[in-house]
Parts: sequence; structure tokens; C-alpha cells
Amino acid sequence: MATQEEKQQYIDEMAKKRGYVLDYHKVMTAQDYEVLQATNGLVDAAYLKERRLDRKTKELLFILSLTVMRASKGHIASHIRVALDLGLSKEEILEAIEIALPEAGIVAFQTGFDAWREVTGAEGIEPSVGVHEGGSGTD
Repeated sequence: MATQEEKQQYIDEMAKKRGYVLDYHKVMTAQDYEVLQATNGLVDAAYLKERRLDRKTKELLFILSLTVMRASKGHIASHIRVALDLGLSKEEILEAIEIALPEAGIVAFQTGFDAWREVTGAEGIEPSVGVHEGGSGTD
């Protein structure tokens, strides 16, 4: 049975290594530490450990995967922040998200795009003619 101090050290190390922690990481650390450790071992081997692909490439793939899987906007945004911290440009990240369009479609793309827009502060250009806002959002 892990002590409270061991659990705290674990979540702190996870935050340091990943550059983020999700709410479920925090709760699982407190509630089912052993399962979190097992899950995190897989993530560490596949995602965090640098092997043939560097961390930047893996981060772009992770962002794309989360977009295609229609993960929550917050989850995608956490990886976009890590990608920016790793030195990737906002344009490189957007290009990775755009790869979702042909295979996963506009609906999946929009969640990734919205997360990217919010994190990067990207702004659009307003039409100079009167148009109705809204619509289906899938056009």
C-alpha cells in the first residue's frame, strides 16, 4: 500500500515528465494507485520514452489521435500546450490536426481545431458583408 507521500511524489513526477496531468490522473493517484501505475507504464513506454520517434513527432501523433478519437477539448488542449512547450509551431500543430479531415471528417476536426484555436489565441477574419452566424458548423 503506497503512502500519501509516495502518491504525491508519483503525481509530481508524472506532471514533470509529461508537462501536464489530467483530472483522472489526480483521482486515480488517490483512489487506485496500482492501476494508475500500470496504465502509466504503458503510456511511458509508448509515448514518453524516446525510441525511434522523437518527442515532438509523438506529440503531433498524439494530438492527431486524440482529435480523430474525438477526445475532450481539454485533453487535446493539454497536448497542444506540451507541443508548444517542446518548440513546435502553432502552424505545425494545426497541420497535424488537419490530417484528421480526410479520414475522420469535419466533426472530429472541429474539436481539435477549437482546442488549438483556444490554446494559441488564433483569430479569424470577419466577413465584410452581412451574414447570419451559426449554422450547422459542418460546412
